[in-house]
Amino acid sequence: MSLLTPVQHSWAQGAAPPSSSPRTDLAQGHGAIQLAGGDYAVVGVVMVIALAALAFGYVLIKEVLSAGQGTSKMQDIARGVQEGASAYLNRQFRTLAIFAVAVFLVLFALPAETIGERIGRSIFFLFGAAFSAAIGYLGMWLSTRANVRVAAAAREETGQGREKAMRVAFRTGGVVGMMTVGLGLFGASLVVLVYAGGAPRVLEGFGFGAALLAMFMRVGGGIFTKAADVGADLVGKVEQNIPEDDPRNAATIADNVGDNVGDCAGMAADLFESYAVTLVASLILGTAAFGLHGLLFPLIVPAIGVITAVIGVYITKARSGESALTAINRSFYISAGISAVLCAIAAMLYLPSTFAELTGVDETIRGTEGSPALIALVAVIIGILLAVVILKLTGYFTATEHRPVQDVGKSALTGAATVILTGLSVGFESAVYTALVIAAAVLGAFLLSGSLAVALFAVALAGCGLLTTVGVIVAMDTFGPVSDNAQGIAEMSGDVEGDGAQILTELDAVGNTTKAITKGIAIATAVLAATALFGSYTDAISAALADLGGKLSTEEFFVYAPNVLVGVIIGASVVFLFSGLAINAVSRAAGAVVYEVRRQFRDKPGIMDGSERPEYGRVVDICTRDSLRELATPGLLAVLAPIAVGFGLGVGALAGYLGGAIAVGTLMAIFLANSGGAWDNSKKLVEDGYHGGKGSEAHAATVIGDTVGDPFKDTAGPAINPLLKVMNLVSVLIAPAVVYFVVSDSAVHQTTRVVIAVVSVAVIVAAVVISKRRSTAIAESESPDKAVNGAPS
Repeated sequence: MSLLTPVQHSWAQGAAPPSSSPRTDLAQGHGAIQLAGGDYAVVGVVMVIALAALAFGYVLIKEVLSAGQGTSKMQDIARGVQEGASAYLNRQFRTLAIFAVAVFLVLFALPAETIGERIGRSIFFLFGAAFSAAIGYLGMWLSTRANVRVAAAAREETGQGREKAMRVAFRTGGVVGMMTVGLGLFGASLVVLVYAGGAPRVLEGFGFGAALLAMFMRVGGGIFTKAADVGADLVGKVEQNIPEDDPRNAATIADNVGDNVGDCAGMAADLFESYAVTLVASLILGTAAFGLHGLLFPLIVPAIGVITAVIGVYITKARSGESALTAINRSFYISAGISAVLCAIAAMLYLPSTFAELTGVDETIRGTEGSPALIALVAVIIGILLAVVILKLTGYFTATEHRPVQDVGKSALTGAATVILTGLSVGFESAVYTALVIAAAVLGAFLLSGSLAVALFAVALAGCGLLTTVGVIVAMDTFGPVSDNAQGIAEMSGDVEGDGAQILTELDAVGNTTKAITKGIAIATAVLAATALFGSYTDAISAALADLGGKLSTEEFFVYAPNVLVGVIIGASVVFLFSGLAINAVSRAAGAVVYEVRRQFRDKPGIMDGSERPEYGRVVDICTRDSLRELATPGLLAVLAPIAVGFGLGVGALAGYLGGAIAVGTLMAIFLANSGGAWDNSKKLVEDGYHGGKGSEAHAATVIGDTVGDPFKDTAGPAINPLLKVMNLVSVLIAPAVVYFVVSDSAVHQTTRVVIAVVSVAVIVAAVVISKRRSTAIAESESPDKAVNGAPS
């Protein structure tokens, strides 16, 4: 039986193409756009702003490193964390370099309009990957040096310890934020400067490089950090009844290393790829909807975000008696408000008031009613408001001062089971509200125009509006692990007591909330970028069909078509499989950590009285080995699943696949992030003295909840963000090839198409089977019986 749909059969047999599609306008005119003198000036100003962001980041680095580092014992602990984090990332990058070279060659083989665009796409793939790696590495490098400085600042007896510790932690995040927006904006503007109308196709490679590396860093770093965290909690706090960051626990150094390679490096790379991919989608759709104006305005909006990020970082200061979270949120609101005002001014000054004034667009666009300036303005403001609403919504479900977390903490009085159930309910409920808010933003932007091309560009511009807050968002996120590490160093060294210890406990709890908030906003950026890329996918299909003399039929995308519905189901299933693989990987690695820490307590009784030193390096090695070993399977799944669906079932099924993945991925990511955040802060609530305090049965119950939530919120949940964008970008990149093979009536092409699909499925199945064959806890030689009998693990 043929795999072609009836519509595809008509193309293959040479029949007249279907009636004109509303997407045909997107397939025309991109390469014809050229920059004039004034346009080069606009791009030049954007590049200068991007470089200024990098310069400001350097100024902040100098400020952070000028702070005191505390006692020699604190510095020794920090040095161990620095060495472990650097060793892990260096090994990870060596592993990923091989993968990057292979993808570079594949991208070069894919078709493009010109050889220059093909070369540029491949080269800028490496730029995107390198920028993502650089931001992640810088985030790790600075965070592992800022943590000890935050701990030292909290010791100051002048009454300024709280303010200084908070400032050092937040400005550390500000450095990473400046690098994120600076490199993202510089890369995109450089491509526009060189390739003009061909920039969107070249930027596909830039965004793909950033997204692919971010996904690997998110998965690998997430497995590392949560394997160490779960292992440390289960043996240290539950079995040995010692504090979380007690130096007698062999997993403590690995836990602190993990905070940096997972939360700092991983999240920084994640938000950078969100930045890059949103720009990619905006430029692709913008050139179709607004022509030259649509090519440049998506650069102007995030350039404004750089200015407001600088303001947001500098004005973050807690007033006397004020919560650190309140101060951080206030800075976010102020910077978001400034962004809205400046973007409104930019839209009114730069964009024309009627579509007839646009150049380089299809005549159907020029005849559209409405004002491009007003549509762009409202779309950008929708994106900014979305960030504000998600900040409030996520904060409500994950902060200790609100009822959801308090309910989870109270449920600990009846045991771990009720903690798990209450946390799950918080995650499920919050996912619904957040998803509806994101959906409302997407729909609101989409309804701004009756033209499908303009409406999709409005969705992308909403994503650009969200980008104006990214600099502050990255600062908020990095604030969390830096504060967490600072408290760990303080506890392990024993050199921070009294008010200083209380300051660090407060900042750690605030950091948990800011991390949860930034995960929520990162999910929103992923959905907006993925939705915009969805439009870019159909744009690529239209362009490919136009080259072959055909036009896209809306029948290809009807959800009730069986092939499309099957694609939806497969896309939803991939999100579940990806999440399961990530959580199971944490389970396996954490099991190995548990047995290693138990072995050390058993074989070295002097650890408990302080006469023997734990072997911290063995746990770091276990986490490094297992996290790197687990990278291949989710990476192959993300890249090959769209290829299998596209070549196997056609363009309509692949569209359904993307739709199913976006819908389920949104809900799954929010559920995992918020349930994990609620469990984490419920533990902090009990540790602050509620419901029996530390050492109580309620505390033990919340530790179990937090242990379950760790891989939810820091591994599987955040990794879904780059997963969605990797799959969308793969679909955009392969779209011309899929169309060519599907439409062709050549038996050779049809056979090739089936072979590609079958091989892709076979590789995925083999990777999953190999992954599942690994022990879910520990190698056979390290079985529980042997461990109990005294065999070394």
